[in-house]
Amino acid sequence: MPNPIRRVQLFATCLVETIRPQAGLAVVTVLERLGYEVEYPTAQTCCGQPAFNGGAWGEAAPMARFTVDVLSKSDAPVVVPSGSCADMIVHHYPELLVDDPVYLPRAQALAARTYEFAQFLVDVVGLKDVGGSGQGAVTYHASCHLLRGLGVRSQPRALLSHVAGVEVRELDGAEECCGFGGLFAVKMSDISGAMLKTKLDHVIASGAQTVVGCDISCLMHIEGGARKRGLPVTVCHLAELLAAQPPAGVA
Repeated sequence: MPNPIRRVQLFATCLVETIRPQAGLAVVTVLERLGYEVEYPTAQTCCGQPAFNGGAWGEAAPMARFTVDVLSKSDAPVVVPSGSCADMIVHHYPELLVDDPVYLPRAQALAARTYEFAQFLVDVVGLKDVGGSGQGAVTYHASCHLLRGLGVRSQPRALLSHVAGVEVRELDGAEECCGFGGLFAVKMSDISGAMLKTKLDHVIASGAQTVVGCDISCLMHIEGGARKRGLPVTVCHLAELLAAQPPAGVA
C-alpha cells in the first residue's frame, strides 16, 4: 500500500512574509525535501499577537477567530517559523477565546497540531540531521517565546550541529533576551537598547560572524544593532541554513 501523502500547512507570520520571505521559502524547501506537501493558506494574516501583548484583547480576538477559521480548513499540522507566533496560537488562543463556546474547542484543536519549525522537525518528524550547509563560525540565540513559551531548547541546537561547513560557537547569555520583545522595544527603547548592546557584546566575544535564530523578530533586532555599530555580524534563520545544499562534490 502506498504511503499516505504527508501534508503540512505553513503559517508564515507577518515578519517572515514582509521582512525576510527567504526564511519562509527555506522552510518550504526543507519540508518538501523531506517528502511533505506544503499547503499555504493564502488568506492568512497577522495572528493578533501585537494586539494581545498590548492589552487590546478585544481587537486580538477577531484576529484569532479568523486565523482559526483559515487554518481549520485543512486538518494538516501547522508549521510556524517563529516561536512567538507559534506560542500565540498554542497557548494564547485558548486563553483569549476561553469564554467563546464555539471557538474555544476549535482553538484547542488547532493548538494541538501547531508546531514551531525546529520543534516539528525534531519532535514530530523525528530527525536531527536534515542536511544543510553554511560557512564560518556561527552562534545560536534562543528567542524568549520559543524557549520559555514553547519549551523548545535543544531542538534548534541539534539541527544546527548537523549543518555542514559551520563551526558552532557558544554564546554567553544565549538564553537572555535580546531586548526586542515586540512592543517592549518601542515602549521601553532605552532598556531594549541596553539589552541589545549586551547581546551584541556577547556575539562579538564568541568570534562568530553569523547569529542563527528561529525568530525573525529577534534576528531583525540584532541585525539592526550590528549595523548601527558597524559590526561584521550577519543574521540567519535556522531554516535558511537547513535549506542550503553543499556545493557539488562536497560531502
